Amino acid sequence: MFEPSMGGNGIVLRAQSTTPGATTKSSPGHTAVGITDEAGEIVLAGADAVAIDPIVRAKARQIASRLAIPWPKTDAMARRGSGKLASIPYRGGSDEIDLDRTIEMLAEHPIPEDEDIIVRERVQTRRSVVLLVDVSGSMKGERVQTAAATVGALAGELQGDALAVIAFWSDAAILLQLGQKVKPMDLLDSILQMPARGLTNIAFPLELAARQLARVPVRDARVVLLSDCVHNAGPDPRELAARLPRLDVLIDVSGEKDIELGRQLATTGHGTAHLVRTHRDVAPVLGQLFRT
Repeated sequence: MFEPSMGGNGIVLRAQSTTPGATTKSSPGHTAVGITDEAGEIVLAGADAVAIDPIVRAKARQIASRLAIPWPKTDAMARRGSGKLASIPYRGGSDEIDLDRTIEMLAEHPIPEDEDIIVRERVQTRRSVVLLVDVSGSMKGERVQTAAATVGALAGELQGDALAVIAFWSDAAILLQLGQKVKPMDLLDSILQMPARGLTNIAFPLELAARQLARVPVRDARVVLLSDCVHNAGPDPRELAARLPRLDVLIDVSGEKDIELGRQLATTGHGTAHLVRTHRDVAPVLGQLFRT
């Protein structure tokens, strides 16, 4: 634009954001557009479903099915050391005897069997995990395979535990309620039918995850976020992350991404951040997360 009173020199006019409630900011990350006051909405799963490309579906199912097989434990005590300390019958894996309880058992059974010996052992309680999958416009193409690997790996790792899955963009859809039976291939199809669309509101799914975990003991609850972390709609997600018992972030770095925000979310969410470039990176990361 040229202004005659300025001698013909050009001046630049910066348009204000057309997004209602948008505010200027320099953080949380390098690529984030802005924090807005837009509220996300829950959309029914299956609404606006798109046809699944048969080739994409076959490849995604192959990846998910390979990882959905329960991972073998190195021994019966593989998860020992985390969980609540309890007195249980001896099973060959503990040498810390609960003398008081054992004496009580011996009073009833002077010639004891192995199970009459009571030991102190940490028992792993049922874990509750909420998976948040970014299906916004920037998460498409090869990133679908990464989502498939994440679903498959979690389904395999969390046999006997509780899993919830939420797909999100500027809004969100709850694909699996916490505690419902997990059918990895059906779950994967639900994700593949979600159209890659809109902006990325990370705060809203974090809020939904907190609701899912509201009645779960903190020690047994955690959230896993799979996203490029390019937050450009909704309030500051770091405030929601701080309210979660634990938030681990898988930052997809195969395209546009905001690594800084992803790491900040993990830090404020009492968890860790991990960079994933392809679907092959997912299983090792999740294996590390759920064995610590």
